[in-house]
Amino acid sequence: MAAEEAQMDAKEMESQQQTAAGYDDFGHGSTGLNKYTFFCALLASTNSILLGYDIGVMSGAALFIKENLKITSVQVEILVGSLNVLSLIGSLASGKTSDYIGRRYTIVLAAATFLVGALLMGFAPSFSLLLVGRIVAGIGVGYSLMISPVYTAEISPAMKRGFLTSLPEVFIVSGILLGYIVNYSLSGLPQNINWRLMLGFAAIPAVAIGFGVTAMPESPRWLVMKGRTDEAKRVLVKVSNSSQEAGFRLGEITKAAAMDLGQATSSSNSNWRGQGVWRELLLSPTRPVRRILVAAIGINFFMQASGNDAVIYYCPEVFKVAGIQNKRQLFGVNVIMGVAKASFVLISALYLDRFGRRPLLLLGSIGMAVSLAVLGMGSKFLEHSETKPLWAIIVCIVAVCANVSFFSLGLGPITWVYSSEIFPLRLRAQGTGLAISVNRLVSGVVSMTFLTISKKITFGGMFFVLSGIMVAGTLFFYFFLPETKNKSLEEVWALFEDKDKNDDGGRGMQMREM
Repeated sequence: MAAEEAQMDAKEMESQQQTAAGYDDFGHGSTGLNKYTFFCALLASTNSILLGYDIGVMSGAALFIKENLKITSVQVEILVGSLNVLSLIGSLASGKTSDYIGRRYTIVLAAATFLVGALLMGFAPSFSLLLVGRIVAGIGVGYSLMISPVYTAEISPAMKRGFLTSLPEVFIVSGILLGYIVNYSLSGLPQNINWRLMLGFAAIPAVAIGFGVTAMPESPRWLVMKGRTDEAKRVLVKVSNSSQEAGFRLGEITKAAAMDLGQATSSSNSNWRGQGVWRELLLSPTRPVRRILVAAIGINFFMQASGNDAVIYYCPEVFKVAGIQNKRQLFGVNVIMGVAKASFVLISALYLDRFGRRPLLLLGSIGMAVSLAVLGMGSKFLEHSETKPLWAIIVCIVAVCANVSFFSLGLGPITWVYSSEIFPLRLRAQGTGLAISVNRLVSGVVSMTFLTISKKITFGGMFFVLSGIMVAGTLFFYFFLPETKNKSLEEVWALFEDKDKNDDGGRGMQMREM
């Protein structure tokens, strides 16, 4: 009895010491947001604006490209979808690349590759060269989609990781809105000039990102994996609110890295280049790794199977069929949709750490299923109506805005958050890259077949199919995705371990049996 009381007193004293040092109840450090951490996360996430801008601007540029280059609807699908399909090359390569050269320089590589692609697109004299530019830009997008959330997750404290790792989606949405505004602003120029400027302007943020990265430190977790513990400590001191917090985080990271590598972290790790990860992920995964793969690949699959990218790309085509023929009016609807997306992604980012991943994800997915069903009914009504009543068009516009808003509340930001935080340190970069490559593949397939399938089953029928997919997605999220709120990256691993394991004192809740 006396021994138990002494143990309780020791734990209470330790808790008080941690509180005095600025730690929360989970031992994760101060709940305040370090300004330097926010600055670094902001710079890393800015890379994602490249994809957002392309999605937004291409929705309008495609109309002018089709008329100016005299290409078919199938060629438009290939042009739009090629960036997404080829971005899976960048996603797959980015994990190994970032393990080899570091997270920071991979961000520079992503921006440089997209810059080359943007310039090729802007100056392309023909469809074939325009397609080459899309392919190069797609590889850059693949790199940026993996590295931005991974880098941000690895420098973020547990209590603010949800907010900070959702910033890539904030910038994607900001890029989409910027693309819509550029479309609207340049739509009055001659057709042989406006779409070139729309696509070429993407080079500007790529250059800015390349220079901005010089102010960012390397990921402390990557440094520890390379045996550069002293450098990692200096970075952690900068991104933490106190030296005590930095020391606590360094100890946690070092312990996890030692477990991952099966040895003490030292300078001997400097030869580690991410070798053996693919074998562990695909050929001989343990049960926890298999569960992580199912969760990561599943959420990325449903993110794009929802048709969100395709709806944004082809929104003008949808509303042309609905009865809006004026191009500036079509772009005006796009701007309204962009504002709705931007508003809801900010709400999600601000409240993700308070309410958790699961509640917002489930709410967003249910909202998307309902919105797509309403959009399907509205589109079906307009397809069989000769007069195209205004109220029906308004219902469709509201349903589209609701759909993209619920996406921005749930699947949009949470996919990047979840993908970057559930893999253990050694598998994180390449595992996240694998999951995001599935994301890009599905996005490309949906984008390249959306118009063709819609011609067969109508836009209304397509929206009903997407609604059904989101019902299935909601069930998947409910059963296979555990809550990760307020847990360090090292603790998240415990959520996927077998229930009968009691590793490190039985940390965290366990995932449902799969």
